[in-house]
Amino acid sequence: MNARHIDDRSDEGYTPTTTHAEFGAGNPRLRVSRDDLRSEFLLEVDVVRIGSAADNELRLDGSDPVHATITHDDRDEYVVELHGEGEMNTNPDADATHPGERKQTLRTGARFTVGPWELVFARDEFADHGRPYGGRKGGEYSDQPLQPPRPGYDDAASVESDAPTHADSADSAESTAAEK
Repeated sequence: MNARHIDDRSDEGYTPTTTHAEFGAGNPRLRVSRDDLRSEFLLEVDVVRIGSAADNELRLDGSDPVHATITHDDRDEYVVELHGEGEMNTNPDADATHPGERKQTLRTGARFTVGPWELVFARDEFADHGRPYGGRKGGEYSDQPLQPPRPGYDDAASVESDAPTHADSADSAESTAAEK
Protein backbone atom coordinates (compact mmCIF):
# COMPACT_ATOMS: atom_id res chain seq x y z
CA MET A 1 0.00 0.00 0.00
CA ASN A 2 1.38 3.40 -0.93
CA ALA A 3 1.28 6.08 1.73
CA ARG A 4 -0.18 9.38 0.56
CA HIS A 5 -0.14 12.75 2.22
CA ILE A 6 -3.33 14.80 2.33
CA ASP A 7 -1.63 17.59 0.34
CA ASP A 8 -0.73 15.09 -2.41
CA ARG A 9 -4.36 14.73 -3.49
CA SER A 10 -5.17 15.17 -7.13
CA ASP A 11 -6.71 18.48 -8.16
CA GLU A 12 -9.22 16.47 -10.16
CA GLY A 13 -12.37 15.00 -8.67
CA TYR A 14 -14.07 15.99 -5.45
CA THR A 15 -12.49 18.69 -3.34
CA PRO A 16 -14.24 19.44 -0.03
CA THR A 17 -15.39 23.03 0.41
CA THR A 18 -17.64 24.83 2.84
CA THR A 19 -20.58 23.12 4.47
CA HIS A 20 -23.07 25.79 3.44
CA ALA A 21 -25.46 23.71 1.40
CA GLU A 22 -29.16 24.33 0.88
CA PHE A 23 -31.31 24.22 4.01
CA GLY A 24 -31.91 20.58 4.99
CA ALA A 25 -29.57 19.20 2.30
CA GLY A 26 -27.26 16.24 2.78
CA ASN A 27 -29.78 13.46 3.38
CA PRO A 28 -29.92 13.85 7.20
CA ARG A 29 -30.85 10.54 8.80
CA LEU A 30 -30.63 8.35 11.86
CA ARG A 31 -29.21 4.85 11.84
CA VAL A 32 -31.34 3.01 14.38
CA SER A 33 -30.28 -0.29 15.94
CA ARG A 34 -31.21 -2.67 18.72
CA ASP A 35 -29.88 -6.20 19.00
CA ASP A 36 -30.14 -7.58 15.44
CA LEU A 37 -32.58 -4.91 14.20
CA ARG A 38 -31.19 -2.23 11.89
CA SER A 39 -32.91 0.56 9.97
CA GLU A 40 -32.50 4.12 8.75
CA PHE A 41 -34.92 6.92 9.52
CA LEU A 42 -34.86 10.00 7.28
CA LEU A 43 -35.18 13.35 9.05
CA GLU A 44 -37.72 14.87 6.67
CA VAL A 45 -39.62 17.18 9.05
CA ASP A 46 -38.40 19.95 11.35
CA VAL A 47 -39.51 18.31 14.61
CA VAL A 48 -39.16 14.56 15.16
CA ARG A 49 -40.48 13.08 18.40
CA ILE A 50 -38.89 9.77 19.34
CA GLY A 51 -40.48 7.34 21.76
CA SER A 52 -43.15 4.71 22.23
CA ALA A 53 -46.25 6.94 21.81
CA ALA A 54 -48.35 6.08 18.76
CA ASP A 55 -48.30 9.64 17.36
CA ASN A 56 -44.49 10.03 17.38
CA GLU A 57 -42.69 10.41 14.09
CA LEU A 58 -40.24 7.66 15.15
CA ARG A 59 -41.73 4.94 17.35
CA LEU A 60 -39.35 2.81 19.38
CA ASP A 61 -40.74 0.10 21.63
CA GLY A 62 -39.25 -0.03 25.11
CA SER A 63 -38.73 3.73 25.40
CA ASP A 64 -40.64 6.50 27.19
CA PRO A 65 -43.71 7.91 25.38
CA VAL A 66 -41.65 10.95 24.24
CA HIS A 67 -38.09 9.98 25.05
CA ALA A 68 -36.27 12.48 22.80
CA THR A 69 -36.93 15.25 20.30
CA ILE A 70 -34.85 16.25 17.29
CA THR A 71 -35.35 19.81 16.05
CA HIS A 72 -34.10 21.19 12.75
CA ASP A 73 -33.34 24.79 13.72
CA ASP A 74 -33.12 28.00 11.70
CA ARG A 75 -29.30 27.65 11.43
CA ASP A 76 -29.73 24.34 9.55
CA GLU A 77 -28.55 22.33 12.55
CA TYR A 78 -30.20 19.18 13.91
CA VAL A 79 -30.38 19.20 17.71
CA VAL A 80 -31.42 16.28 19.90
CA GLU A 81 -32.88 16.82 23.36
CA LEU A 82 -33.21 13.81 25.63
CA HIS A 83 -36.30 13.85 27.84
CA GLY A 84 -35.81 10.31 29.19
CA GLU A 85 -32.76 8.36 30.32
CA GLY A 86 -30.07 8.01 27.71
CA GLU A 87 -26.46 8.62 26.79
CA MET A 88 -24.85 11.09 24.39
CA ASN A 89 -21.32 10.93 23.04
CA THR A 90 -20.51 14.63 23.16
CA ASN A 91 -19.73 17.14 25.85
CA PRO A 92 -22.80 19.37 26.26
CA ASP A 93 -20.47 22.27 27.19
CA ALA A 94 -18.62 22.21 23.84
CA ASP A 95 -18.80 25.42 21.79
CA ALA A 96 -20.70 23.92 18.86
CA THR A 97 -23.33 22.37 21.10
CA HIS A 98 -26.63 24.05 21.79
CA PRO A 99 -26.98 25.08 25.44
CA GLY A 100 -28.62 22.65 27.80
CA GLU A 101 -27.51 19.67 29.80
CA ARG A 102 -29.59 17.21 27.79
CA LYS A 103 -29.07 18.73 24.30
CA GLN A 104 -26.57 17.85 21.60
CA THR A 105 -25.89 19.36 18.18
CA LEU A 106 -25.85 16.42 15.80
CA ARG A 107 -22.88 15.93 13.49
CA THR A 108 -22.15 12.85 11.43
CA GLY A 109 -21.29 10.06 13.85
CA ALA A 110 -23.06 11.63 16.84
CA ARG A 111 -24.50 8.79 18.91
CA PHE A 112 -27.23 8.76 21.53
CA THR A 113 -29.40 6.14 23.17
CA VAL A 114 -33.15 5.96 23.70
CA GLY A 115 -33.98 3.11 26.06
CA PRO A 116 -32.48 -0.06 24.53
CA TRP A 117 -32.03 1.64 21.12
CA GLU A 118 -28.84 3.19 19.72
CA LEU A 119 -29.22 6.04 17.22
CA VAL A 120 -26.39 7.48 15.12
CA PHE A 121 -26.80 10.68 13.09
CA ALA A 122 -25.47 10.87 9.53
CA ARG A 123 -25.45 13.68 6.97
CA ASP A 124 -23.51 13.95 3.72
CA GLU A 125 -20.20 15.79 4.15
CA PHE A 126 -21.05 18.74 1.92
CA ALA A 127 -23.90 19.74 4.26
CA ASP A 128 -22.63 18.61 7.68
CA HIS A 129 -21.59 21.85 9.39
CA GLY A 130 -19.05 20.17 11.67
CA ARG A 131 -15.90 20.06 9.50
CA PRO A 132 -15.60 22.49 6.57
CA TYR A 133 -13.05 21.88 3.82
CA GLY A 134 -12.83 18.17 4.70
CA GLY A 135 -11.31 18.77 8.14
CA ARG A 136 -8.02 20.29 9.15
CA LYS A 137 -4.98 19.68 6.98
CA GLY A 138 -2.13 18.39 9.10
CA GLY A 139 -4.13 17.45 12.17
CA GLU A 140 -6.05 19.04 14.99
CA TYR A 141 -3.45 21.68 15.87
CA SER A 142 -3.14 23.20 12.39
CA ASP A 143 -4.97 26.31 11.31
CA GLN A 144 -8.24 25.74 9.55
CA PRO A 145 -9.54 28.36 7.11
CA LEU A 146 -12.72 30.03 8.31
CA GLN A 147 -15.87 29.55 6.30
CA PRO A 148 -17.74 32.54 5.00
CA PRO A 149 -20.85 33.39 7.02
CA ARG A 150 -23.76 31.01 6.64
CA PRO A 151 -26.28 31.99 3.99
CA GLY A 152 -29.60 33.37 5.17
CA TYR A 153 -31.75 30.30 5.72
CA ASP A 154 -34.70 32.47 6.78
CA ASP A 155 -36.86 31.63 3.76
CA ALA A 156 -36.33 27.88 4.09
CA ALA A 157 -36.24 27.72 7.89
CA SER A 158 -39.83 27.58 8.98
CA VAL A 159 -39.72 25.18 11.91
CA GLU A 160 -43.16 23.69 12.29
CA SER A 161 -44.51 22.48 15.60
CA ASP A 162 -47.27 20.40 13.98
CA ALA A 163 -44.90 18.10 12.17
CA PRO A 164 -46.58 15.54 9.91
CA THR A 165 -46.06 11.95 10.92
CA HIS A 166 -44.14 9.37 8.99
CA ALA A 167 -46.96 6.86 9.31
CA ASP A 168 -47.06 6.42 5.54
CA SER A 169 -43.35 5.60 5.25
CA ALA A 170 -42.64 3.74 8.52
CA ASP A 171 -44.68 3.21 11.65
CA SER A 172 -41.70 2.39 13.74
CA ALA A 173 -38.04 1.58 13.44
CA GLU A 174 -38.71 -1.87 14.86
CA SER A 175 -41.25 -2.80 12.21
CA THR A 176 -39.02 -1.36 9.46
CA ALA A 177 -35.97 -3.20 10.74
CA ALA A 178 -37.89 -6.44 11.17
CA GLU A 179 -38.87 -6.41 7.48
CA LYS A 180 -35.21 -6.36 6.35
